[in-house]
Amino acid sequence: MSTEEKSLNFIEQIIEEDLKNGLSADKLRFRFPPEPNGYLHVGHASAICLNFGLGIDYKAPVNLRFDDTNPSKEEQEYVDAIKRDVEWLGFKWDKECYASDYFQQLYDWAVELIKKDKAYVDSQTSEEMAQQKGTPTQPGTDSPYRNRSIEENLDLFTRMKNGEFEKGTHVLRAKISMGANNMLMRDPIIYRIMHAHHHRTGNDWCIYPMYDWAHGESDYLEQISHSFCTLEFLPHRELYDWFLNQIYDPTKVRPKQREFARRNLSHTVVSKRKLLQLVEEKHVTGWDDPRMSTISGMRRRGYTPNSIVNFANTIGIAKRDNLIDVSLLEFCVREDLNKVAPRVMAVLDPVKLVITNYPEGQEEWLEAENNPEEEVMTYRKVPFSKELYIEREDFQEEAHKKFFRLTLGTEVRLKNAYIIKGESVVKDENGNITEIHATYDVDSKSGSGTEASQRKVKGTIHWVSIPHAKEAEVRVYDRLFTNESPDKDKEVDFKEFINPNSLKVITGYVEPSLITSKELDHFQFQRLGYFCVDRDSTAEKLVFNKTVGLRDTWAKISEQ
Repeated sequence: MSTEEKSLNFIEQIIEEDLKNGLSADKLRFRFPPEPNGYLHVGHASAICLNFGLGIDYKAPVNLRFDDTNPSKEEQEYVDAIKRDVEWLGFKWDKECYASDYFQQLYDWAVELIKKDKAYVDSQTSEEMAQQKGTPTQPGTDSPYRNRSIEENLDLFTRMKNGEFEKGTHVLRAKISMGANNMLMRDPIIYRIMHAHHHRTGNDWCIYPMYDWAHGESDYLEQISHSFCTLEFLPHRELYDWFLNQIYDPTKVRPKQREFARRNLSHTVVSKRKLLQLVEEKHVTGWDDPRMSTISGMRRRGYTPNSIVNFANTIGIAKRDNLIDVSLLEFCVREDLNKVAPRVMAVLDPVKLVITNYPEGQEEWLEAENNPEEEVMTYRKVPFSKELYIEREDFQEEAHKKFFRLTLGTEVRLKNAYIIKGESVVKDENGNITEIHATYDVDSKSGSGTEASQRKVKGTIHWVSIPHAKEAEVRVYDRLFTNESPDKDKEVDFKEFINPNSLKVITGYVEPSLITSKELDHFQFQRLGYFCVDRDSTAEKLVFNKTVGLRDTWAKISEQ
């Protein structure tokens, strides 16, 4: 890795130290090891960027390995979603692997442990095992089955594998020490009985390996050099190494587990169990609901792969857990979309504007730039007519001095079009404005070069032509939770903090160029924010999701 004055994070320092100590660079191999029991979330995105980023920096392969050792919670749907998310973020794995690829080898190694008197079949109930395990300050007590003969253990374990016993009647435990300070070392369970259909191996197995047994041994089989986990796995490292010691061949690469801190995101949850609750209890429409912290939810909302990768790189890697404000993620989204999203016109709270001196039945197609950030500027045509929609908040009948939009007796420019002057209003029986009447300066057309077109006015507002406008459903999202740490207080159900106003569905009008837009196309609705086309959208009914506003309005709200 070329460091070139770049300061290394502590993960990179570990790798550099290993290389200095003799690890060959061509032996570097990393992995991203998700469990296929839910959709990936923003926390997984950081882990993906870390592992695949190291692969890019060190020109080393990265495996995508599914830890599929619990068939009661795992589904092919989740496998497919995870692969889709990793690819969407822009990363390519070297090998697609599964813990289930190694079930036979893991079983064979477990048999070897029994033969070395380092594992035994325990027939206690889970409650009994919990009682005899002890506490952090008190050692545990030996299982009454700890000294079963090797022959009996081999027989029972074979019969467990053959499906002769019910779930919960037996487990295989490592024989380490019931007096260990690290409670994970107190004869941990290696295998449990599960009569469950596995999404890859079907009904071939009635016993399944525990995470701690499968994880390190899978790393070893794949010759992973560095196994990076989040901090909660720090106590597991001792067990990870103990298991490796039982099978390690000095001629091969020995995986090294090291830990980094979770990066929690404010106003959301990143527990798959809690995300599943939100889905199953229908607080959201699914795993890809745009309010969810899942990668698929962020994709559907309109977040870009670049913005998520930039976010992960910005927050970096740390040794201590902390809470990242979601505003930083939104900043990264806004920054990326500013470069790539075409500017278009849409009106989300329409009021009718009639240009009284514009010829009846006339229409013009005006030139509008697509994105001023483009290296080579491109343009499109937008229709203009006598009757337009403008935003209701862009007009005030009686305005204060700092209001620079349309009022009676003052002028504003219609974006890409003409300068108009407010003349009068039409109201309904309740006093609500239903129409605004204005006149336009025929010589003030944008880009025409006339003296009138170069006249300075205090404001510019957007619009859409009513005869050409396309109706659209617009979904406006807010934070899913009102509390920045909804699951921090263990005494309070995190769902108590669900924001009842996290979704508002409105009807707006967009310029006709958007009729051909496709799912996930991004746009900046000028002066309103960034939006993308939802998968529910059709040519007959356009549907847009608000991705993020033009500015961080939440910070102002939370200060009040």
